[in-house]
Amino acid sequence: MKQVAWMIGLWMCLSSCTRDTFLFTSFHEPANEGLRLLYSHDGHQWKDLNKVFLKPEVGTQKVMRDPSMVRGKDGTFHLVWTCSWKGDKGFGYASSKDLIHWSEQRLLPVMEHEAATVNVWAPEVFMDEETGQFVIIWASTIPHRFARGVEDEDNNHRMYYTTTYDFKTFSPTQLFLDPAFSVIDAVIVKRKKDDYVLVLKDNTRPNRNIKVAFGKRAIGPYTNVSEPFTDPFTEGPSVVKVKDKWLIYFDSYRTKTYEAVETKDFKSFRKAKVSVPEGHKHGTILKVDRNILKGLQR
Repeated sequence: MKQVAWMIGLWMCLSSCTRDTFLFTSFHEPANEGLRLLYSHDGHQWKDLNKVFLKPEVGTQKVMRDPSMVRGKDGTFHLVWTCSWKGDKGFGYASSKDLIHWSEQRLLPVMEHEAATVNVWAPEVFMDEETGQFVIIWASTIPHRFARGVEDEDNNHRMYYTTTYDFKTFSPTQLFLDPAFSVIDAVIVKRKKDDYVLVLKDNTRPNRNIKVAFGKRAIGPYTNVSEPFTDPFTEGPSVVKVKDKWLIYFDSYRTKTYEAVETKDFKSFRKAKVSVPEGHKHGTILKVDRNILKGLQR
């Protein structure tokens, strides 16, 4: 009997020790503090680690907005972020093995070839397992480049991208998405091989809401842009799969609430019950093992 109890205890310990947890990259306004992190064991209820893990040092304004992070096959975490509202022609980058000790920060000048570029917003990094590359997408405005509709020329965004294997050399910047409206805050989601979803913000007035599009490769093309599934004045989608459902978190900035919907097919959506600490803003969600979290909690 004692042996059975011991075996059960060992199994419970091993299950607990090896179970993954979720991390949510975060920042607080006015975005001058730096990288914050939330954690969750179920993907719904989040707690703030109440620390700043990386203070921004690059860019004209030296802020950190929209931090996006992915983990490479070698275990290295790669972080990109918006480092200025306007003026810079690139975004911030740093890497880490443990999220505590970081590499030197760099400004990646992905739009320096376009002299008229107004901004570089919300870079999102994605690990393309099918090609072994990292794909980085972001929103930029180049006045008079696209039909502006109701938007001002300096607020008419399109999505661009570059790829890299090592964050040292990068492919030439290319247009990623022109849906015929101003678009920002796009996130690549892989459902399975040759099946990708792009979650994006329609940034045109009076919409300012979130939609999805579909593609067969991480770099697109993405087509069949949906109708919005959120109310107006929502932005910054973050996507994570929990069991058999996808959760899409977003910032409802008119009501000053942080919300989420859940979906199985990216066609029908329903409100999800979640809890996010006050002050959290636009980031990305990734799974890590408990040892990483324990190191962050020390």
